[in-house]
Amino acid sequence: DVNGEYPKMENGETGKSDHTRYTVFSLWDTYRNLHQLLTLVYPERQTDMLRTMVGMYEDWGWLPRWELFGRETFTMEGDPAAIVIADSWIKGLRDFDIETAYEAMLKSATTEGANNPIRRDIDPYIKDGFIPLWYFSSDLSGDNSVSHALEYCSADYAIAQLADSLGDKARAKEFTKRSQSYRRYYCKEHGTLRPLTKEGEFLGDFDPATGKNFENVPGFHEASAWCYTFAVPHDLAGLTKLMGGKKNFVKSLQGVFDNGHYDPANEPDIVYAYLFSRIKGEEWRTQKEVKNILDNHYKNTPDGIPGNDDTGTMSAWAVFSMMGIYPDCPGEPTYTITTPVFDKVKINTPTEEITIECDRPTADCHYIENIELNGKPNGYRITHKQLTDNANIKLTLKKEAK
Repeated sequence: DVNGEYPKMENGETGKSDHTRYTVFSLWDTYRNLHQLLTLVYPERQTDMLRTMVGMYEDWGWLPRWELFGRETFTMEGDPAAIVIADSWIKGLRDFDIETAYEAMLKSATTEGANNPIRRDIDPYIKDGFIPLWYFSSDLSGDNSVSHALEYCSADYAIAQLADSLGDKARAKEFTKRSQSYRRYYCKEHGTLRPLTKEGEFLGDFDPATGKNFENVPGFHEASAWCYTFAVPHDLAGLTKLMGGKKNFVKSLQGVFDNGHYDPANEPDIVYAYLFSRIKGEEWRTQKEVKNILDNHYKNTPDGIPGNDDTGTMSAWAVFSMMGIYPDCPGEPTYTITTPVFDKVKINTPTEEITIECDRPTADCHYIENIELNGKPNGYRITHKQLTDNANIKLTLKKEAK
């Protein structure tokens, strides 16, 4: 309220804050890009959100997953607050209690499942390196085991980055290893992730395309295996190796788009178009697919986004993509560069001005021929520090991809 009072998290008490206290943390959605946008453009607001999350931990003992008006809904899965906090800290937002935040992250990442409302199925994840099918429920509709594990992998990677930043090298090593647990699910037969039984065997009678229409499917939440298989931007080198090399990786990822498996309204795969830029010589595919998504799924109309905005996540994807940069790995202070929609973009942060300009000879020039950062050649990735140091990015565009 205007006097600083707010309902404490998960109890009936009233607290009082000296900063803006936020609510409606749809973190499973927003950890992927919205908080990165706030960190870049509105860092003071993002800082208050970080303080709020730490305050919620102090109120009830856990960081939020999907908080609504002081109550935890336990909607979706994972441990996303850890990712948001780590990403913000690594990018330089420091005006909050990182010691308490780190304590909170480690609590949800190490407490046994029986006493862990955030990671209820953490025990097999730590002990065996995977979460088996129907760990909690024999009901097909109640199982999201692979989805859960992938979200834990993403959170653990972010925790590892923060641990390294804080000088906790042992934890950094431990959580980096845990972040690679997704590899246990990789099935060479289908070239996708595949659910595992409690015996550690692949689920039989498996179709990786099932689930794309939100029908119940074992292992995956509201999506098919194709929507999750590449959702490990923190370890694309490992996934590429599993797939048999860069050529197979690119072929399989391109097939997601060509064969109708990509869902522009679903969070796990919204990073997919940017992953091509990790493979030298294939960056043009990012430029092509990002443009296709913007052209076909985003319109200047009341229903101009591809489904639920998910508290700003779909819009943030469009904002970044139209500017020509995207934070493609939460927890890493980096962005991938693609072709902007505009010939000139200015991003005014509280302390810096970022400019992205295009030399576009004709309107149909959409592919990048050359990138310069402050007058010097640059690749397709840029760090947060480079970007926020009054960066001037100049792109020379051409008609053909190659």
